[in-house]
Amino acid sequence: MSFSIAGKTAIITGAANGVGLAIARHFEAQGANVMCADMDEESLANEIGDAAETEGSRISYYAGDLREKLTVANLLSATIDAYDSVDIVVNASRQVLTSDPLNADADNVATLLEQNLMTSLRITQQISRWMIARAEKEDRTTGPLGSIVNLSSIAARRAQPELLGFSISSAAVDQMTRAMAVALAPYRIRVNAVAFGSVMSAKLQDVISDTPEFRDSIIENTPLGRIAPAAEIAETVQYLASECSGFMTGQILTVDGGRTLVDPVRVPTH
Repeated sequence: MSFSIAGKTAIITGAANGVGLAIARHFEAQGANVMCADMDEESLANEIGDAAETEGSRISYYAGDLREKLTVANLLSATIDAYDSVDIVVNASRQVLTSDPLNADADNVATLLEQNLMTSLRITQQISRWMIARAEKEDRTTGPLGSIVNLSSIAARRAQPELLGFSISSAAVDQMTRAMAVALAPYRIRVNAVAFGSVMSAKLQDVISDTPEFRDSIIENTPLGRIAPAAEIAETVQYLASECSGFMTGQILTVDGGRTLVDPVRVPTH
């Protein structure tokens, strides 16, 4: 088996910044065709635009609200038009909002379930149906059809009231990953997730910029003693996308520097 994803086509959501952008750049460097998706068209253009316009480029972008089914359909069509295939989906689009757990108008549970769970679920459903239909049309009865990787968080396992909505949506993503893995296994489509903490996501960068003491607090409570760059998540995602993990499905890989082994509840997890 090989870690290689060269020649594969990947749709990566949430690719305008942070971890999603790091995954997109890493996949392109590894020889994959990459369609970056996000609703932030300006950031996509700034980060991806020059590379996308280069002759022979293996990276493109599509801007739109992925909470809308039509946007997902258009994203799939744009990817097929550009690269004639979809082999990998990385659901990296996610939002972190704080919660007031005692205030139904400010708990942000519904908002984050829609953004973090339902968007990933709809993308998984629509693109996996396309993968299955294409395989049936081409009479492909053996070999892997696709790999879907969701991004989750160690917040799914922590009791942090101020992250109520984010924690619930992350736990829901984990369970969706397991359920869809079973549903899609007969079609040779694998579904896994990466749950991370202690990684320099866009949100954590914002938090640290506003309150620098959080950096020291996180490092002190991380056994490996550092905050990982987003590129390290990209390498884990590549493993799950590649044939090297071909007998893995429904798994939630934790990448957190050991924080869930010793982490006090009150240290922020993003």
